[in-house]
Amino acid sequence: MNATVGALLDEEGNLAILPTAARAVREVKGADWATYAPIAGTPEFLRAAIHDLLGSEPDLEQTAIAVATPGGSGALRHAIANFLEPGQALLTTSWFWGPYQTLCDESDRKLESFEMFDEDGGLDVEALDAMVGRQIDRQKRALVCINDPCHNPTGYSMTDDEWRAVVECIAARSAQAPVTLLVDCAYFLYAAGDPRAFLRHLRPLVGRAPILFAWSASKSFTHYGLRVGALIACVGDSRERKQIGSALAYSCRGTWANCNRGGLVAITRLLDDSDMARACDLERAELRSLLHARVEAFNRLGRGRGLRHRRYEGGFFVTVFTPQAREKSAAMRAHGVYVVPQSGHAGDGALRVALCSVALRDVATLVDALSV
Repeated sequence: MNATVGALLDEEGNLAILPTAARAVREVKGADWATYAPIAGTPEFLRAAIHDLLGSEPDLEQTAIAVATPGGSGALRHAIANFLEPGQALLTTSWFWGPYQTLCDESDRKLESFEMFDEDGGLDVEALDAMVGRQIDRQKRALVCINDPCHNPTGYSMTDDEWRAVVECIAARSAQAPVTLLVDCAYFLYAAGDPRAFLRHLRPLVGRAPILFAWSASKSFTHYGLRVGALIACVGDSRERKQIGSALAYSCRGTWANCNRGGLVAITRLLDDSDMARACDLERAELRSLLHARVEAFNRLGRGRGLRHRRYEGGFFVTVFTPQAREKSAAMRAHGVYVVPQSGHAGDGALRVALCSVALRDVATLVDALSV
């Protein structure tokens, strides 16, 4: 049982693929695959990506610019390289996706974190605020990365109150020094409830602090290898917005030059063609239901076995807290169950479990293995 795969698999262990997305890729003309894309991405793709994420929030959408990136990773790379100076540190939660560290290392930046959870198991906004204050004192700016909803690796999704508190913190600190909020929303379409509900809480930041979004088509359209994403930036001041757009395009030219035009064309069609968009929504809803069934089974069975994890309502991953995580992982591996050991701030152990790759019928066996 391989609970390490970071892609959604069906009940037979095959990669789950949206049929309509596959058709859109197949129907891209040869000339579009062969031709260079503009450095920042095709205008049609950039408009479509911005509208897909922010169409329900006109205050954000009208201040947004974007550049195409090779997946969400490219968007994160551009944010780190453009909103921090060499030697400065990205700030994120104490539990985070490991490649954040790689992205910082590669661009000569550092990574610092704040304790993610308070004693009640909610987001520790006080710890966030204290760490932003320390970064302002030391490096005169802060770039705060929040992976939500469906946090990787914990599976946690923030509440409305938590989002409001984070925004209040960013707004207050931005009066002292430049503070930018970076939202890694790679998994947002697999959240329970309205996946865009969190956006309304960001309105107070417009004109006070830049808001960046690492947007990815990889999970949303189940085409991970297509490498289509975007860094979307909401900037209130039009002059600053233009400068940021130029800087991001310059970074595109200096790293990957441009993205895959065929991929941009396919994803643009899936976003702009109303019939194809509806079909993708229905197909994705089926996959989301499949994933949520696994989540519900895990939560129900895990409660009976005393598994320790934070609130988990949807998403590809969940983190189970356990001492001696590496030894536990090795013991599970000896019985054919594979998970990823991790450690947090104080060396506390945990196991990252990818329910996205575990069949519903196998969840009980997985919980048994985690409980031993």
